[in-house]
Amino acid sequence: MEMYLKAFLIGGLICAVGQVLIDYTGLTPARILVSFVVAGVALGALGLYQPLIDFAGAGATVPLTGFGALLAKGTVEAIREDGMLGILSGGLSAAGAGIGAAVVFGFLTALIFKPGDKM
Repeated sequence: MEMYLKAFLIGGLICAVGQVLIDYTGLTPARILVSFVVAGVALGALGLYQPLIDFAGAGATVPLTGFGALLAKGTVEAIREDGMLGILSGGLSAAGAGIGAAVVFGFLTALIFKPGDKM
């Protein structure tokens, strides 16, 4: 039960920060999402995000900051194994399953529902 509470609180805190940025700044949601991924990459590359993952589990890996940290971790590991070629391949190799799932489920959702602009 404690694991679920930690995941809920940390994941909720990350999402609350995003909501505060949407409500009180002029940043667009797209810029905030990109900022979260970049923050995750930076914290992951510095080794600062892994302790949060160890503490909160899915509460830290599911938000976009976790995706960024996964990209950084994959890139660092690939650089160790493949040298400079790992810069180009590591992040996508590490996050490939999640990216693939997002594409497939996005496509299936578009088939089921009527996609379009809300203007």
